[in-house]
Amino acid sequence: MKQLAVGIIAAALAGSAVAAETFTLDTRHTFPVFEINHLGFSTQRGRFNKTEGKITLDRAAKSGSVEVKIDSASIDMGLDEWDKHMRGEDFFNAEQFPTMNFKADKFSFDGDKPVAAEGTLTLLGVARPVTLKIAGFTCGTHPINKKALCAADISTTIKRSEWGMKKYLPAVSDDVTIKIPVEAFKD
Repeated sequence: MKQLAVGIIAAALAGSAVAAETFTLDTRHTFPVFEINHLGFSTQRGRFNKTEGKITLDRAAKSGSVEVKIDSASIDMGLDEWDKHMRGEDFFNAEQFPTMNFKADKFSFDGDKPVAAEGTLTLLGVARPVTLKIAGFTCGTHPINKKALCAADISTTIKRSEWGMKKYLPAVSDDVTIKIPVEAFKD
């Protein structure tokens, strides 16, 4: 009887280990974009061109983890002078803080699809909790390279002042909407 119980437990643990899948972000199709109100007149947008990371998902166990690193100096506002200003001490201070990081190990699922990830965003040396909404999660075979791929649209809104980015408040909004199209290939 004891051997049967040990066998069932071992099979359950092995099943969980087999069900976990690891993915690497496709750096050509994962670009964090942000939106912020500018002086009450318009919504300005920028993006970061260099992002890397790993995602582990166990859809059967409804668990996972994510680690994403964003290169602060890769900010792209569409104009060189504006990019330089945003890299400076008033905003992303890319020289002192070359990366932003998001780490999460708590996922919420709807069936076998993740719908949220709770974790920590580290920006300007400040680590604070953030919940990312996950929409449109889908997996399949990439039609060109035939590799297994999962993708989703990620979003959240943060208050930049909570990370110490206070320049031009309140004229330039405190609320920043972040949207990230994510594609990740199975390792």
